Amino acid sequence: MKNTKFDKSRLPSRHVTDGPARAPHRSYYYAMGLNEDEIAQPFVGVATCWNEAAPCNIALNRQAQAVKLGVKAAGGTPREFTTITVTDGIAMGHEGMRSSLASREAIADTVELTMRGHCYDAIVGLAGCDKSLPGMMMAMIRLNTPSVFIYGGSILPGRLNGKDVTVQDVFEAVGKNQAGNMSEEELTILERVACPSAGACGGQFTANTMACVSEAIGLALPNSSGAPAPYESRDQYSEASGIAVMNLIEKNIRARDIVTLKSLQNAARVVACTGGSTNAGLHLPAMAHEAGIEFDLDDVCEIFRDTPYFVDLKPGGAYVAKDLYEAGGVPVVMKELRKAGLIHEDCMTVTGRSIGEEIDMVEREADGKVIYPVTSPITKTGGVVGLKGNLAPESAIVKVAGMSPAEQVFTGPARVFECEEEAFEAVKARSYKEGEVLVIRNEGPAGGPGMREMLATTAALSGQGMGKKVALITDGRFSGATRGFCVGHVGPEAAQGGPIGLLKDGDVITIDAIKGEISVALSDAELAERKKAWKGPRETLYASGALWKYAQLVGPTNKGAVTHPGAKAERHVYMDL
Repeated sequence: MKNTKFDKSRLPSRHVTDGPARAPHRSYYYAMGLNEDEIAQPFVGVATCWNEAAPCNIALNRQAQAVKLGVKAAGGTPREFTTITVTDGIAMGHEGMRSSLASREAIADTVELTMRGHCYDAIVGLAGCDKSLPGMMMAMIRLNTPSVFIYGGSILPGRLNGKDVTVQDVFEAVGKNQAGNMSEEELTILERVACPSAGACGGQFTANTMACVSEAIGLALPNSSGAPAPYESRDQYSEASGIAVMNLIEKNIRARDIVTLKSLQNAARVVACTGGSTNAGLHLPAMAHEAGIEFDLDDVCEIFRDTPYFVDLKPGGAYVAKDLYEAGGVPVVMKELRKAGLIHEDCMTVTGRSIGEEIDMVEREADGKVIYPVTSPITKTGGVVGLKGNLAPESAIVKVAGMSPAEQVFTGPARVFECEEEAFEAVKARSYKEGEVLVIRNEGPAGGPGMREMLATTAALSGQGMGKKVALITDGRFSGATRGFCVGHVGPEAAQGGPIGLLKDGDVITIDAIKGEISVALSDAELAERKKAWKGPRETLYASGALWKYAQLVGPTNKGAVTHPGAKAERHVYMDL
């Protein structure tokens, strides 16, 4: 019996299933085992970033099967497809990291092309690692289809000597080993126990930060991001997500009905109060861009500035994603934010209910250990701060979660490095000095190309016990696992003639995260003279291929480092073609 619940005449899949002219198209579906009724139902793209690159993605295949069961149960026809991922933990600290941010655009582009090419009516997207989460959500917003996002889940914490350990500990142990404070045998033991299961890095690094964003913004089912990847309950959330997307098709609730300026602000609040990754300052503007909404790094940082930090997660705090899940997850966090009047309650979610209605159903309260009450936060402002000044006229960002006020102001002479490798070698050789501001330039989106993360360098500094004795600034990025006084996203980047490209060794730099300032003790006239003498961007090895293409197209960091004009320039919406 044909499914009469859905009117295919208004859905994109009519272009490949309806009428005599589409007989050849239907024959392909019969070839794959579909029957007449299944061809007549709405087609739901089930997009996964499954691969064997890393533990973050390895469980997505299993969860996709559960999504398909939910879609079928609710009267839809699921069509599974995969896209790429680049996993930052494995790409970190070498040339591979240049591929990371560019992969976000490739994920969004390939999901868009697959959906358009096959005329799918809706999407359930599963993602596990840092850039795949925003990339998948960007595709949903760009297409403006009924959409549900699912995070693949976090890794379980490792245990060593009675303590939880994460991959962050391994990165920092490399520094300890270089400093002679840890033997290779001890390092070998740690590396074998730090990552004991499938799932993404367990602290409030970029993957878990963006997983929290997916719930807070309304694109994921409440509490769906919390359960670790190995938990069988993930399959129940996946099945429920398949059912939910069919409800969205029926009600014609689309991604941009959910992703609004207010819901982006809600998401930024959740990043701030959990001490989330600075990369959210890159990804939230990129997601806004897909919806044609003005929401840049300044807007994100303004929210960070007046949001209390009250969820005690690594790297600034003590706990990991599994602990947050057991304490009630993002719904309890949002309930606390509501008590302080910091949540827009009227935002739509993929349940078909508003955020306010969802919070009304949350029975649990803050446990006072992982989630503090909003009335007695860890600190009164968010864990991430925006900076501006003559060294970063457009923007810069620093993560201060877990730092005392005294540690949030730093003045020292510049020690300039032309790339991350130079800086890492200096750290390894301990040829830098306490009190210096290490400057890593030519690592921006265009100049890198690819805006690499500097975790290898920052973790080595922490491992040497120097994380609080030097500061570090870059036009590149920092991993969500970074600790210490590390300023990223300095814009304009060096390749675009920004002041960071004009610095010399010994220039005195002041970073003040309390006032939100970053400056160099040079007059406007001196900076102008240096700009005149500037010889243009440093040549890179990437004169062809995907990274060359990315470098040609990429826009400024404070707008999300995006590569196309966004919804403001679009002349059609995919769903209405």
